[in-house]
Amino acid sequence: MDDKKLPLSVQIFYGVGVSYAIVDQIFSQWILYFYLPPENSGLKPIMAPILISLALVISRFVDMITDPVVGFLSDKFTSRWGRRIPFVAVGILPLAFSTIAFFFPPSGNETNTFIYLAIVGSLFFTFYTIVGAPYNALIPEIGHTKEIRLNLSTWQSIFRLLYTAIAMIIPGILIKMIGKGNTAYGIRGMVIFLCAICFLGGMVTVLKVPEKKYSNGETSSANFRETMKIVFKNKSFIYYLFGLLFFFIGFNNLRAVMNYVVEGIMGYDKGAITLASAILFGMSALFFYPTNLLSRKFGYRKIMLICLSSLILFTLMLFFLGKIIPIKFGFLLFGLIGIPLAGAAFIFPPAMLSEIGSKISISSGNRIEGVCFGIQGFFLKMAFMMSIMILPLILVSGGNVGIKEAIMGVSTTVGKNGIYMTTLVSAISFIISFVFYYKYKE
Repeated sequence: MDDKKLPLSVQIFYGVGVSYAIVDQIFSQWILYFYLPPENSGLKPIMAPILISLALVISRFVDMITDPVVGFLSDKFTSRWGRRIPFVAVGILPLAFSTIAFFFPPSGNETNTFIYLAIVGSLFFTFYTIVGAPYNALIPEIGHTKEIRLNLSTWQSIFRLLYTAIAMIIPGILIKMIGKGNTAYGIRGMVIFLCAICFLGGMVTVLKVPEKKYSNGETSSANFRETMKIVFKNKSFIYYLFGLLFFFIGFNNLRAVMNYVVEGIMGYDKGAITLASAILFGMSALFFYPTNLLSRKFGYRKIMLICLSSLILFTLMLFFLGKIIPIKFGFLLFGLIGIPLAGAAFIFPPAMLSEIGSKISISSGNRIEGVCFGIQGFFLKMAFMMSIMILPLILVSGGNVGIKEAIMGVSTTVGKNGIYMTTLVSAISFIISFVFYYKYKE
């Protein structure tokens, strides 16, 4: 089969299926807001903050366990529709329903609400993995050349950014339109509307990407233990995973501290946060195609190292914003940061892992790309967990109380020192990531 015959329409239909990025944004932006709302929001707190954190931590641990398991199962699975598409088909509707379920908790009993949130969170992340890991593993499944895999990764990145923008921009409009003064009703309506888009996008991939037609139809014969031995024998895979881990620790911290930089360092109001995000992600989108072209010519490793070097430089410049770099250059810095993120945060993770998974599969005689993406998911969740653990402590460093007091729950505020320290920690994370990617052999 000539892989170059994979039609452009199929590549685009594949990209449309990354609509689960919408529920990812809903979880990140609206769960805590709904359960622990700010004053004058029109909502009442649902339960104690410590119980919310504990319930979400439980669900995250379930999530980390299911990642490699779902990948392994999709490697072993076979059907008339292929190995990966059936998982997306089975998981996309329950994923939408479990997202909606977050916003209909029982009231009146805090213990019941805690159990409900832990169960719904666990179901949410389980179905998220059932959709996400096989979806990503479709790249090496239907793309048998580096060029096709790179194109599929690029289309995925384009639609991921589009869905994320939709989930960031229209919720406020929908809440007002649907709620008409009732915030809880408006949020629920907004979530249902966005989950409908998530479901429809996933079904486009299910119905319009004929996996069986473009796949070689091979499966893995190795058991779980043998599969783990195979993948972790590959040093490039290990270097890639730790490079990914430290990159996303830095990226998660950097994305979170943007709001504080805009308000606490640059002195703008909350409306400027949207502008900063639009500049950063807009510049990233503009450089998807140039990054694609450069990667074809020079490979992933060289361009990734250039991206990381740029991120280190620009993040360190954020550290000096308002010190030796004038405040007026803040938005310019956000735009510059967005350029290397096109490759490092969006295109390269699925593209590089597709190459690694394909080579491991060829050398071992077992098609185990699914478990490779499952393990990547585990490391991505680990990066998120580590960011959540260290970010609040870094932000309060140098504030009106010490880190020990902050851990014990003493009220504190985020000062400029904590904001600057967070940008510095992000730069250090990017440096560590650079070291691992430097060791990575393409």
